[in-house]
Amino acid sequence: MLIARYEIGGEIHYGELDGDTLHRLARPPFGGIERAGKSDALAQARLLSPVEKPRIFGVGLNYVLHIEESGAKTPEIPLLFMKPTNTVIGPGDPIVYPREGKNVHFEAELAVVIGKSGRRIPVEKALDHVLGYTCANDISERVIQRGEMDQGALLIGKGFDTFCPLGPVIATGLDPSNLKLGAKVNGVERQSSSTSDLLFGVPQLVSYLSSAITLQPGDVIITGTPSGVGPVVPGDVVDIHVEGVGTLTNPVVAES
Repeated sequence: MLIARYEIGGEIHYGELDGDTLHRLARPPFGGIERAGKSDALAQARLLSPVEKPRIFGVGLNYVLHIEESGAKTPEIPLLFMKPTNTVIGPGDPIVYPREGKNVHFEAELAVVIGKSGRRIPVEKALDHVLGYTCANDISERVIQRGEMDQGALLIGKGFDTFCPLGPVIATGLDPSNLKLGAKVNGVERQSSSTSDLLFGVPQLVSYLSSAITLQPGDVIITGTPSGVGPVVPGDVVDIHVEGVGTLTNPVVAES
């Protein structure tokens, strides 16, 4: 099932996407899927970020080949950070290249959308708490990021407004252990990998996070990026694709 959050006629709805038709849901999908009995044409709707103002938990150095590419030490536990809710934008929305930007990178990632709350979730029950999956682009300003990390911190380098595009839909029923994903910049493939290369898989991440933090419906875990990350500049268009989900496209524009 593909679940979209969209705007039409000045109103925002969740809907089940079926071909070119959006079947409206009676309520947000976190408490169960129930159609409202009305439908909208996809061509007349504007897709939004699948989740409004989520808590975003990020994972660094979580693809084996990316760790080798970076020359970094392999983490013994998930390397976690958070991104502010104002980083979230939806399909087609512009990624704003900030005035302070010197080396801004794209990062294709599988995003996990939590559907059911839980604390201390066992690994074997972790996927029961997942609603589905979407595409994420963990935009990062590397100069600022490295300066922060030298001081044992990480916020601004990944925290500028618009630095976390999500979408285009939430796909349910996927097996997150072996999904193809990647990125294109201006139509040229820059990343191509599979979640089979993850160091810590989705069940492990959900369980580990919930050992300390009660996960809530609508929380988003962006699971790390594979090898091949690189810079973008204003005028570029970035496509992030995840098997079973689709393609998330965003242009890059200079801050006015």
